[in-house]
Amino acid sequence: MSLPTEFHEVAKRVNNWGRWGTDDEIGTLNLITDDVVREAARSIRSGRRVPLALPLRQDGVQTGMIPGRVNPLHVMVQINQEIFGPGTVACSDDAVTMGLQAGTHWDALTHVSHSGRLYNGRPADTITPHTGAAFAGIDKARHIVSRGVLLDIPRALGLDTGRLPGGHAVTPEDLDAAEEWAGVRVRAGDIVLVRTGQVQAYLAGDKHGYAFPSPGLSIRTPEWFHARDVAAVANDTMTFEIFPPEIEDLWLPVHALHLVEMGMPQGQNWNLEELSTACGEAGGYDFLLSAMPEPFVGGTGTPVAPVAVL
Repeated sequence: MSLPTEFHEVAKRVNNWGRWGTDDEIGTLNLITDDVVREAARSIRSGRRVPLALPLRQDGVQTGMIPGRVNPLHVMVQINQEIFGPGTVACSDDAVTMGLQAGTHWDALTHVSHSGRLYNGRPADTITPHTGAAFAGIDKARHIVSRGVLLDIPRALGLDTGRLPGGHAVTPEDLDAAEEWAGVRVRAGDIVLVRTGQVQAYLAGDKHGYAFPSPGLSIRTPEWFHARDVAAVANDTMTFEIFPPEIEDLWLPVHALHLVEMGMPQGQNWNLEELSTACGEAGGYDFLLSAMPEPFVGGTGTPVAPVAVL
């Protein structure tokens, strides 16, 4: 089934192919300049640090809904072993097998394709079984540090539960309302964190309810991020965009618009609950955000342990 006309019309309006050159592999991360980072440092007021990652654990967020995306399997390969002989210092080592997008993560620009193409018009078949993503793998996104902005949608909409209902598609109007409520303006090079409150379900022990049904970003929002030259976007859901989709049989259109058309990384499974509280206590919704990707060569995604510094 081909993608509908509505999708292609939005794609034309947000397309960034060639904007930073035909060989570019990092897309909107080009917007995080030295000047942007210096200005981001001004967002630090108290030095309070808020971790945004979910713990990596064998009973993590994955339910089997996404084939092959397994929760971390952690095993010990050495336990107090005196590897240099009796009486020497003993070592304990461990190993892990997991899906790179199993927990809190960034999607690389190669995580999805459409119409046989990746970001910047590269062929989708450049991703191979043995080398992964030869073009625009997550290892090319060497540093993701910028000003972060929390758009707290349920708080801005005055929801007593602090959580959007499962069928809520976050719209540009919601993003505008969150900006106004927080007294902040998203600017070029920012990393936007969109809080839906959906992660509350997982934190309460309902990982199936966390995954489905889920609020998330509407197909109308990529134009909002494009107009503001946002560098990257992350939220607190499994699928990032509303799930099931708002347009019948149009699966993951926001992924395709962000990653393929715009070249904008996106993140899922971020825990924004403590950050929501901290920003409210501080009376400010911008901060320095460090969200360095693990540099898996050829990876189409990576675990990340982001930290917001208020």
